[in-house]
Amino acid sequence: MLDAVDDGQITCDLGELVAIASVDGTPEERDAQQWCADRLVGLGLSVDCWEIDVEEARRQPDFPGMEVARADALGCVGVLGDGDQLPGLALYGHTDVVPPGDLDAWTGHDPFRMRVDDDGLAWGRGTCDMKAGVVAAIAAVAAVRRSGVSLGHPLAVHCVSAEEDGGFGAYATLRRGHRAAACMIAEPSRGAILPANAGSLTFRLEVAGRATHGSTRRRGVSAVDKFELVHAALKKLEAERNSTSPPLFDHLELPWPLSVGVVSAGNWASTVPDRLVAEGRYGVRIDETVEEAVRAFEAAVRDVCSGDPWLSDHPIRVSWPGGMFAPGSLPAGHPLLGAVTNAVFDVRGVPPRVLGAPYGSDLRHYAAARVPTVQFGPGDVRYAHAVDEHVALADVFTCARVYALMAARACGID
Repeated sequence: MLDAVDDGQITCDLGELVAIASVDGTPEERDAQQWCADRLVGLGLSVDCWEIDVEEARRQPDFPGMEVARADALGCVGVLGDGDQLPGLALYGHTDVVPPGDLDAWTGHDPFRMRVDDDGLAWGRGTCDMKAGVVAAIAAVAAVRRSGVSLGHPLAVHCVSAEEDGGFGAYATLRRGHRAAACMIAEPSRGAILPANAGSLTFRLEVAGRATHGSTRRRGVSAVDKFELVHAALKKLEAERNSTSPPLFDHLELPWPLSVGVVSAGNWASTVPDRLVAEGRYGVRIDETVEEAVRAFEAAVRDVCSGDPWLSDHPIRVSWPGGMFAPGSLPAGHPLLGAVTNAVFDVRGVPPRVLGAPYGSDLRHYAAARVPTVQFGPGDVRYAHAVDEHVALADVFTCARVYALMAARACGID
């Protein structure tokens, strides 16, 4: 079965999928999902490709949030085997990508036209995050079909969109009832197995000031000056929250970072600004809920306001737009971790590291649905979302063989 993995087809599939510019919130999100559905139908899987009711999902109390406008979405799950049985394994991948940014910054090529260099690196938006993982999962299923092996339990492939801005696609897939005895998420993991992900939230701070002419600035109150107070407090909060971490996260300098990414203030150079808006990312610890993390953040902001005369009367407004990435993890001692470790070792000949990740992923949706899940996929997250994003094709080929081996072991041979 491992010999039946077709490396040439993987390269071809990756090029086709990268060429679909499936940026979040664009019509091409649907096109990428349809490409997966067509590919799975062609392999003989039973495919559930459905229209997701976005507005109905948004009304649910546990809706994970979205950061882009999206009127519709397409779900796609393929099952090899008896659809009435619980699949022994689900292979997961998301097909949406973040915008490419400054096109002139990409080195000599269109980010949506994959380029393969002499070192076997495939360059293009989505190669690493995470279309390489998607095509590796599809290649594993194709290898099972091509080898003639009959699995004892069904094998599923979950293709989702809207992962980058909250995980709506995985949320909708699980709400539709798709489950498995175990799941492997093909997100880039740099050869390691990730059984735990921290969470992350997007915060917005609105700081009020009092405008006046810049030449008489002491008559006014600068919203920038008041933001500096809360920014210092948030740096202190970050240090306190990162003073301890579970062993899986010991390799990280900052397991739960807090960073301000956007600051906007004022509308005239010689006017004291009366409003500042700041947005950023706030890491959620693996050992806390989203609600606990929010309370800690808002308490820090309240403390700043209570200690400043102006902010006491004009408190900073905190809101939480966009996706809500809760932490998630594989239950301690679950045999899936050992099974994937063995499969990686048997394919690569090197024991993989087992680490925690500081970023959110759809692992938390599957964990919340009581589906044991780990993350293992081709690529290095340092190149995800980056200009000149790339992945080593050899890594993609290896992961496809790991997935095929796990399919045989998790689903059994009939």
